Amino acid sequence: MKYDLPSICWKGGLAALAPTALFASLPAQAAQPVDWQLGLQPAASEIMEKISWFNTFTLVIITVITLFVLALLAYCVTKFSAEANPTPSKTTHNTTIEVVWTVVPIIILVIIAIPSFRLLYDEAVIPPSDMTVKVTGYQWYWGYEYTDEAHNGVSFDSIMLSEPDEMAAKAVAHGLSEADVPRLLAVDYDLVVPVGKVVRVQVTAADVLHSFTVPALGFKMDAVPGRLNETWFKADREGMYYGQCSELCGKDHAFMPIGLRVVSEEQFETFINAASEGDVEDAYEILAQKIATDRKLAAVTND
Repeated sequence: MKYDLPSICWKGGLAALAPTALFASLPAQAAQPVDWQLGLQPAASEIMEKISWFNTFTLVIITVITLFVLALLAYCVTKFSAEANPTPSKTTHNTTIEVVWTVVPIIILVIIAIPSFRLLYDEAVIPPSDMTVKVTGYQWYWGYEYTDEAHNGVSFDSIMLSEPDEMAAKAVAHGLSEADVPRLLAVDYDLVVPVGKVVRVQVTAADVLHSFTVPALGFKMDAVPGRLNETWFKADREGMYYGQCSELCGKDHAFMPIGLRVVSEEQFETFINAASEGDVEDAYEILAQKIATDRKLAAVTND
């Protein structure tokens, strides 16, 4: 099962919101929770598209079952009420009904299990990766390290920004809009990765259990002290993506966000080269300048 039609429908429904190649010159809206949100965040990876499809698929099945049971209850209440049946039936067994209510649930579970196992396989089996990032959870912040030799072991810590002036300063220095630097989610240094590349993520912890997850990209992995767990993702579009620690890890668990910035491959190379040669803060400013230049060139080209 390729999920082609649901994926196309999902993309089509988001076409008015998600930035595409035709609008590369425009800044992308950060993927983050919004007020009164009921559904999942817009998918920014193929895995998340499959998760969204499976979520809708199971919701439809559950809704049909719920409505059927409700209708059956209403029928039984009406059909077999004391008023309609002054002389109660003494029927105790019905072989056909017992076979049906055993076989039908089995069929439904098999129908759910097939795409479920396929999705689990796609999430668990890491394809050939283009780069590797090691993520370490601490009380209460994240540490990132680009472990590939080509990236010269660039590493830094990522801590939540708590003051409005800090968030404003970051927006200016890193070339972001205010919407891309949200309260309780913005961090001082985002994890920067290239778009369209398979990123293998090695996750561990230095103290207690944590969990590293970014909903829009469809990955989640527990950070366990003494263990090195692995997961992966491939972002399909550029932009800012946010997550939070998803394992209760202490008093500041709620203040341990994840900031992940997806840029073009050329912009990533500019960032990682600057980070390996100098200060990380300078690398983000150089990245912001590169993005601004690319947007101007794209705007001129489109004109």
